[in-house]
Amino acid sequence: MNDSKIQSVDAVDVVVIGAGVTGLYAVHRLRGLGFSVRGFERGDDVGGVWYWNRYPGARCDVESVDYSYSFDEELQQEWDWSEKYAAQPEIIRYLRHVADRFDLRRSYTFSTSVTSAELDEETLRWTVRTDGGEVVSARFCVFAVGCLSSTHMPDIPGAGEFAGATYHTGAWPHEGVDFGGLRVGVIGTGSSGIQAIPLIAEQAAHLTVFQRSANFSIPAGNRPLDEETRRRQKAGYAERRRLSRLSGGGSPHAAHPSATFEVSAEERRAAFEERWELGGVLYSKTFPDQLTDLAANEEARAFWEEKVRALIEDPATADLLVPTDHPIGTKRIVTDSHYYETFNRDDVRLVSLRENPIERIDAAGIVLADGTRVELDAIVFATGFDAMTGAIDRVDVRGRGGRPLKEVWSGGPRTYLGLGVDGFPNLFNLTSAGSPSVMANVVLCAEQHGDWLADCLRHLDEHGYRAIEASAEAVEQWVAQCRDRAAATLFPAANSWYLGANIPGKPRVFMPFIGGFGVYGEIITDVAASGYKGFELIRG
Repeated sequence: MNDSKIQSVDAVDVVVIGAGVTGLYAVHRLRGLGFSVRGFERGDDVGGVWYWNRYPGARCDVESVDYSYSFDEELQQEWDWSEKYAAQPEIIRYLRHVADRFDLRRSYTFSTSVTSAELDEETLRWTVRTDGGEVVSARFCVFAVGCLSSTHMPDIPGAGEFAGATYHTGAWPHEGVDFGGLRVGVIGTGSSGIQAIPLIAEQAAHLTVFQRSANFSIPAGNRPLDEETRRRQKAGYAERRRLSRLSGGGSPHAAHPSATFEVSAEERRAAFEERWELGGVLYSKTFPDQLTDLAANEEARAFWEEKVRALIEDPATADLLVPTDHPIGTKRIVTDSHYYETFNRDDVRLVSLRENPIERIDAAGIVLADGTRVELDAIVFATGFDAMTGAIDRVDVRGRGGRPLKEVWSGGPRTYLGLGVDGFPNLFNLTSAGSPSVMANVVLCAEQHGDWLADCLRHLDEHGYRAIEASAEAVEQWVAQCRDRAAATLFPAANSWYLGANIPGKPRVFMPFIGGFGVYGEIITDVAASGYKGFELIRG
């Protein structure tokens, strides 16, 4: 670090890292309790994942009416969503509106990355440093850096030699991209690839899609929301939120009350049809045993395959687009708009990298293992993220004894409740590993964690404590519980980013808490009500 850039040390109660959905709410709640808060955000405005992910077709897979804050009734009533599933531009407008309404930007320094956070063991305060040379001393350090904010670029030989333009869906140019008249290649068919491909195909002269693993995707069934629908939704918000907080995923939709084979074939098909029409990720929760019983899962998969094959004209292409390597729902089901129909176009080609891998990239395009050269003018990497831990790994976090968090987590993330880490007092990692996070509606997850955090810090002050630290035993037990809950499902059967399987060398550990949003809420509420069992409360 250039010492000449270091400013005088600022002292605050709390540093919040990240200005996405979670960070914004944490700042709002903590400021409301009278804490002094400094926020840092590497982007030049609020939005988090929605600030960076501006690729064509970027859209939420949770219904707009649910993917919104519930903490302020006037906010709920005044904001009008235009579509069932909001697209990125509308979501970023909403988050900017929230930031304006509650004057949240004044707590943030933008275009600034936190480079390190180091514990002072004598004072139990955190020294936070930024790439701008700023140093802040904080009693509490709160990471709200997001699970899907550290982009992953595959290591493909020759990638730097390509003469055309390259893009990553997770770091899309804010001015947009015009693919008109270009030969475009998209590498990756996860969520961002599946959402972007139909729109890129509409622009490009020719599109080649390079698919390593086929994914399950379901049409969003997206539609504009008329005034009557919005009025009805707003009038029913209280009940909708109540049901969402009790649910597994933070939305008001419950699974069928009976198991898959406890109903007739006709009723089973009707239930699948209803979820298909609802659209998107909730199809994986049509029946309660769908992600724990392989035979039940196969019923859901067979219905999906029947629907999808009807959309694809060429049977050989359909064979490539139908996954055969994981049960349906064990990777997050994608929510798409005309994805499968895109492969009926004459100007779109699908390349299976399982059958013919990429050997290298050169100046003219992509060379496959069999020697085929695909000449391209632009390459889009839809290759996802170093999920759950990648963003916090970019920060040099050091706890007791100067031990790096990255070292503590070398075998996978280790937390208590997804909130605390032994050896790292007064540090919190919100809506990430060890909590429902990516398995649920992250906006309600942000409120759940933000409220718990605010109550915790208030409890410390009211009872004369200066710090709180998870015990090693509590961490060990929580890690085991998260592992055991996942092992009782079909999720470990998939090589998913939930397990870090998309990152070479990353430990294969199922990172989210899979027991459900409502169950998790009961657990952390009980911990708080007990006086924070599993944590050591440290007096001055």
